[in-house]
Amino acid sequence: MTNGFEEAQERRNWLERIVDKIPGFKGYQNRELRRDVDRMQREYLSHRFGELKAVVRRSARDYTDAGQIGMLHLFERLDRDLDGLSQAVRFADYGASGLFDVIKIHDEELDRLYQFDISLLDDVETLASDLAAVPSPSEQSAGEALDQAVDSVIALRGKWSDRKNVIADVVKTSS
Repeated sequence: MTNGFEEAQERRNWLERIVDKIPGFKGYQNRELRRDVDRMQREYLSHRFGELKAVVRRSARDYTDAGQIGMLHLFERLDRDLDGLSQAVRFADYGASGLFDVIKIHDEELDRLYQFDISLLDDVETLASDLAAVPSPSEQSAGEALDQAVDSVIALRGKWSDRKNVIADVVKTSS
């Protein structure tokens, strides 16, 4: 995964590059760019959770069609938890977090935040693998695989909640 902020900087047009030369404006522009990258990342994560919810619903439908309704409560829980996580990510308050304030965030602190965000993306892909490991109704019981997926969602929700602390540490370290 590449650094989204650096990619966004490279894609700026000539006018945005000229404006970089105006004293004081570059910091403002970088804050706005970081805000945009953060928003795009949150939208991507939220969209990815929506895709994973579709996988859960297809699996639940397969189990229902096969008459195996004993696991539906776990499918329902996964669906609910993924929806809650998606909403938490989509509507997270990023503007008041302090990351985009006037203070200078050093590259070292930003790298720490970016590494945390990349690890979130990795965890989402681990969850996708967990969901792909749910066996079809004809193979075996999905209980163990569904429990693993539920645990992954719970861990992801906790990690997302910790993101506020990581941002606060980054801001505090940079002050």
